[in-house]
Amino acid sequence: MATAQVGTLAKTGEVCPESGVWAVVGTPTTTAPIAKGNRMPPYGGKAVTWRLERLA
Repeated sequence: MATAQVGTLAKTGEVCPESGVWAVVGTPTTTAPIAKGNRMPPYGGKAVTWRLERLA
């Protein structure tokens, strides 16, 4: 059962709370599949906030 809901936010360096497709909040944006337990990555060489778009 999922512990995080779509719309959950996580920052670069934090542990991913739920496997799924995550999108960078802001511009430029991108999406990436990130697995639960992995560290949230930077984007464009910067720390960013990621939003969970879809559960895996």
